[in-house]
This record gives sequence, structure tokens and C-alpha cells, in this order.
Amino acid sequence: MLIMLFILALVFNQLLVYGISQGKGQLKIVLGAVPVSDVINDPVTPDSVKRKLLLIQEIREFAFDSLGINESENYTTFFDQKGKALLWVLTAAEPYEMKSYQWKFPVVGKVGYKGFFNLNRGIIERAQLKAKGYDTDLGKVSGWSTLGYFKDPVLSQMLRNNDGMLAELIIHELTHGTIYVKSDVTFNENLASFIGEQGAVMFLDHHYGKNSKELKEYLDERSDHKAFSTAALKYSKKLDSLYRLNLPEEKTKENKQALIMKFVREIRHHPFNNRRFNSYAKKAYSAGNAFFLSYVRYDSKLKSFEKELNDDHNGNLRSFLDSLKLEYGVR
Repeated sequence: MLIMLFILALVFNQLLVYGISQGKGQLKIVLGAVPVSDVINDPVTPDSVKRKLLLIQEIREFAFDSLGINESENYTTFFDQKGKALLWVLTAAEPYEMKSYQWKFPVVGKVGYKGFFNLNRGIIERAQLKAKGYDTDLGKVSGWSTLGYFKDPVLSQMLRNNDGMLAELIIHELTHGTIYVKSDVTFNENLASFIGEQGAVMFLDHHYGKNSKELKEYLDERSDHKAFSTAALKYSKKLDSLYRLNLPEEKTKENKQALIMKFVREIRHHPFNNRRFNSYAKKAYSAGNAFFLSYVRYDSKLKSFEKELNDDHNGNLRSFLDSLKLEYGVR
């Protein structure tokens, strides 16, 4: 009994330390943010920044009025990162099983990723997981949702996105604040990706027109991402089939590496609109299953959502989202 109490105390102490660290990081940003209106009205603010901030306000209103996303004060404040990264996300997976490592948190439940406002803490935890044999990936993120617990600010790094990707990012994160199912990261992220992508197309069509360069640029970007994601999901299934053979570990490891090399070669020869996609696949060498599971987490349900949108809601995205809000008891 005393041993169990000690273990529980250790676990909750680690969770408390992490929670305090995250809280401090989040509060630093929230308290350091200023109203978007102040930034827009400041004569020293570059016109390019003003334009993007005004665009974000239009994206917000479109999301609320046309998509049925719940209204909030998110993205009405601005935080200047001064060129510095703010948040890193760690993911991990079993080395010979397509299974994400899960962290458990109060309120949100089990989650297949862990954020860090302090890079060194993320590096240390990644090293600990690698020492236990897990595949790991640690990378920067440009946005996140606090699920309504804080007023999410516009981050200066977000403004580097073109108009289409900015619309997708804002709508994606606002979707998290509308529907979030505890302990179901794959559903949550796939839904936010789907609403973000579909909503961005609708916004660009509404704002710039069907034949606009902004919409074409975004559709080209999404075409590249879809091709890349389709390949990653295909190879995640191939890897899953390999692991289910229960071959000796050395043989499994050899075949795993061969599949990853084949994936990278396939991507290298794909005619992407933007050639930077050809280099993304190399991350699979270091991240292994954690790399492929990220595409399962964000893109594996998009086809089923699209089918439901077209079959049950006649292509009406607001009707689709309203039905989900009703299903999950969201007002």
C-alpha cells in the first residue's frame, strides 16, 4: 500500500510540475497579448501585418456566421513572438506496433501528444521515451487551442501563412473550441482538419471569388498535402500489416526500415506543386511510427467525413457541424 501511495505521489507530482510549467507558459502569452484593434491602429504597424490581422477578423466572423462555429473572443488579441518559437509538441509510438504513446491529463483525458513551452523539457522527455524504445518526434507548432480556458491570441508566426493556410489554421483551432471529445484525439484532430480545410475553401471563394489566385494557391497546397498524406496513410497500413506478422524482432526491424525507405523514394519522385513536400518524408527515418501516426491522427477520417457531408447534408458544412454539435451535446 505504501509503495502504491509513493507511486501515485510521484505521478501526480510530475503532472503538477508539468501543469505549472504549461500554465506559466500560457499565461506569459495571454498576459503579454494586446488587442488586435490596438495593433491595427498603431501607425508603426506594417501594412502587411494590418492586412493579415483584418483578414483574421473576417475569417472569425465567417466561421461564426456561415459555418456554425461557436462564437468566442479567440483571435481578438495579438502576441508578438519576436521571431522565437513558443511551443513544441512531442509524440511517441510503439516501435513495432501502430500504437501511439498516450499521456493522461485532467479534463481532456488521454492525449497522443504533449506540448512544451520549454524546449529543453521536451528534449529530456523525448530522450527518456527513446531510451525505453519508443519511436519519437518533437517539432514546433504554429497554433493551438486552449478549448476556451484562455482567450487564444493571434501569434505573429501565424501571419507568415498565405491567406488560405491562415484561414484553415484559424478555423481548425476554432473548431476545437466548438467540439472536443474527451480522450479521442483522432476524432478531434480529424474533425478540426476537415472543417478547417472545407471552411477555408468556402471563405476564399466568398472573399476572393472562385477564380482567384488566393483560392488556386490554396487548392494547390491542399492537393500536395493530400498526395503526401495519402502516401503516409498507405504506408502506415503496410507497417501495421508487417507488425501483425509477429516476425522475429530483427526481421521486423529490417522490413520496417525497408518500407520507410520505399515511402521516401515514392515521395521523392512525386510531382508536387511545391517541391518542399519532397523533403518532408525524410523525417520518417528519425520519427518512425510516430511520423506515420501523425497522419492517422489528422487525416485518416477525412474521407468518411466528406462522405457524410455529401450524403447526409447535401454538401452543407454548417448542417454537418450542427448535427455533430447536437450529437455531442454542444450548444
